[in-house]
Amino acid sequence: MHEITLIITISVIISTSPFFSKYLHIPTPAIEIILGSLAAYFGFLSDNHLFKLLSEVGFFYLMFMAGMEVDLRIFFNKKSSIIKEGALYLVFLYIVSFIAIYYLNLNKILIILLPMLSVGLILALYKEYDRDTKWLNLSMVVGTMGELTSIILLTFAGAVLEFGVGIQLYKSIFYLILFLFAMIVLFRLLKILFWWYPELKTFLMPHVDKEEKDIRLSMAIFFMLIALMLFLHLEIAFGAFIAGIFINTFFEHKKELPHKLSSFGFGFLVPIFFIYIGSTFELSSLLSKDLVLNALLITSLMIGSRMLASLVFLNMLSVKEVILFALSHSMPLTLLIAVATIAYNSSSISHFTYLSFVLASIFEVILVMTSIKIINNIKI
Repeated sequence: MHEITLIITISVIISTSPFFSKYLHIPTPAIEIILGSLAAYFGFLSDNHLFKLLSEVGFFYLMFMAGMEVDLRIFFNKKSSIIKEGALYLVFLYIVSFIAIYYLNLNKILIILLPMLSVGLILALYKEYDRDTKWLNLSMVVGTMGELTSIILLTFAGAVLEFGVGIQLYKSIFYLILFLFAMIVLFRLLKILFWWYPELKTFLMPHVDKEEKDIRLSMAIFFMLIALMLFLHLEIAFGAFIAGIFINTFFEHKKELPHKLSSFGFGFLVPIFFIYIGSTFELSSLLSKDLVLNALLITSLMIGSRMLASLVFLNMLSVKEVILFALSHSMPLTLLIAVATIAYNSSSISHFTYLSFVLASIFEVILVMTSIKIINNIKI
């Protein structure tokens, strides 16, 4: 009976969350977390190993889709000054976060969590604002750099949390460096191969495709890199992320492929991940003043650190645009919850801290989305 209730509840949340999102003007992932928490509170969602397994697959697929948002060619098409300023911004962001964590005597894992960037919800802003908006385009370029950095640090942190400091950690670092080097070589070789034989792309992923070869190949690459991560004892999310980059980089002729893959992911697997995250959040904990204050502290630190680091772009953007740029980077909802989940499962953060991050991620989305809309409409 519990399984039937679980299936029906998940189905209802998946189908109704977009309508709540549109009505409340809150991103769908945040709605799914809230509804998942409410359903668990009233006993409609319970612990189930298949539910948890599907949520993990949903997380890996989410990282796969995040990789598909990264276009490596963007770094070659942009001015080198933007890349340098972006790198400086990231350095300042980590320095400011480190100083804040040190003086407030917070958990050291926050050094990775606080400066984390993700382009997932930046894409959502493109639906509301012009694609020629200067601050938004810069946000996407720098956000891509930040997400790549965050994913690499996530892999490193995952090894530390799993193995601790020792020979196994050094082996993991060696495997990570070897993997990155191998990927760089492979990307270069394939770039040459596809340049000489461009018809190979359409052979692997034909324009007219009645057998869905594009999806089959994409899923094959996705699972092969997951298998490789398991073999090397590296963070699986990193392999899924690289698989997404691979697809986006070499099969750009399949314009409809990202939409086809995201339709399945964001229509089924990814919502299950967010619903599961919501089910792990104890709604009664909102009555805890300390939890709410801690979540507000995390929210303030994440927004404040980005405001300070964004000052490096004052030579490119106006003050208003700098504020909007900083805010656009202040809602790494998906990646933040993913890393917090990994840290909690490895007992690196307490249940209280984990709940604080889940709550903070929701606060950030609501506060930032509302603030961007208000500030953007202010005429200066």
